[in-house]
Amino acid sequence: MSDLRELYQQLILDHNKSPRNRGALADADKHAEGYNPLCGDRVTIHVRLENDRIADLSFEGDGCAISTAAASLMTQALKGKTLAEADALFETYQGMVTGEPDAPIDQDRLGKLAVFQGVCEFPMRVKCATLAWHTFRAALNDGDTATTE
Repeated sequence: MSDLRELYQQLILDHNKSPRNRGALADADKHAEGYNPLCGDRVTIHVRLENDRIADLSFEGDGCAISTAAASLMTQALKGKTLAEADALFETYQGMVTGEPDAPIDQDRLGKLAVFQGVCEFPMRVKCATLAWHTFRAALNDGDTATTE
């Protein structure tokens, strides 16, 4: 395993074992639930907006290591972003996890989210890596339920 892949694996395992921003967000004004029926991952996303900026967000739920780590890293990446910046980051992330394994990625925009680049080699895991993102978007649309189906 290359040093970079090993580092990425360690980061995913760290965010799975000690997820950041996990728990209910008492003053959230947006919520949505997400479900991946293929593997049973469940997530609830809580968002607090200030104007068009994401002031805070968190997640609750149970899922595989990739699903949990993706939710944890997503919350870190989105805090403080405008809704337009969050939408652009979603598009970049979605393109990376559904693209070709060796396709160039926007490392500057993705930051730590680049750890999920290898997910594109495992189509069944793409849904795990994107559940929190789709649920975040559902929360912004007044709490629709998100599913990976």
